[in-house]
Amino acid sequence: MQNEVQLDLIRKSDLSVVHPAAKDRRLYYVLKRVIDVAIALGLLVLLSPLILLIAVAIKLYSPGPIFFVQERVGAKRQTRGKSSCRKRVTFRCYKFRTMHHNADSSVHQAYIKALIDNDHEQIQTLQGETSNIHKLVHDSRITRPGRILRKLSLDELPQLFNVLIGDMSLVGPRPAIPYEVAMYKPWHLQRLETQPGITGLQQVTSRSTADFDEQVRLDIEYINRQSLWLDIKIIFKTPLVIISTRGAG
Repeated sequence: MQNEVQLDLIRKSDLSVVHPAAKDRRLYYVLKRVIDVAIALGLLVLLSPLILLIAVAIKLYSPGPIFFVQERVGAKRQTRGKSSCRKRVTFRCYKFRTMHHNADSSVHQAYIKALIDNDHEQIQTLQGETSNIHKLVHDSRITRPGRILRKLSLDELPQLFNVLIGDMSLVGPRPAIPYEVAMYKPWHLQRLETQPGITGLQQVTSRSTADFDEQVRLDIEYINRQSLWLDIKIIFKTPLVIISTRGAG
């Protein structure tokens, strides 16, 4: 019931972030969308054997669905004459399932709260150790193949379908979970002022090694500096960051 209330509030809230120079930015958004669709389609075709192999592995190791579908929070651009605004929306985000089916999310919610509050003691308690990785490293909910998928970010491949649908872009802030947004400080909401992405400035800069406030600052920096050249640089840096497994836990 609480999650339903959160989702309803988010759906009804309009960011109303007006950009007067929308006409000058229109070409950027058109080219960004073209690149998104072209790369997403190309990767889905190129990686189709790997996607099939991952699907089989998930089915063999753990009963339940292949995909994990979760409501996420993002924003969509709407043009109003010579200006544009952002409409906050929720959408169904697709990932390969890396946890046991119907795993309890209360531990993750508690961890997210500690992360946002910068509560190091609680973070360490939930982690079970002192770590510079800002994610749940020792999570009993994760399956054996799930750990490999997360380490190499392969669990996020189905989000290429979100890109094709138009809910996400290849580059942008990570799509937030509704219960996470409900815990945000007012300034954290600025990271929701653009379409979410599979990768982004925060991911290629820190990849879970920065605290929550720094992650949000990097997302806001991306929004302020957003350009086609920056998007391309982030796209090319992403495979190198994944291969290095830095910050993957």
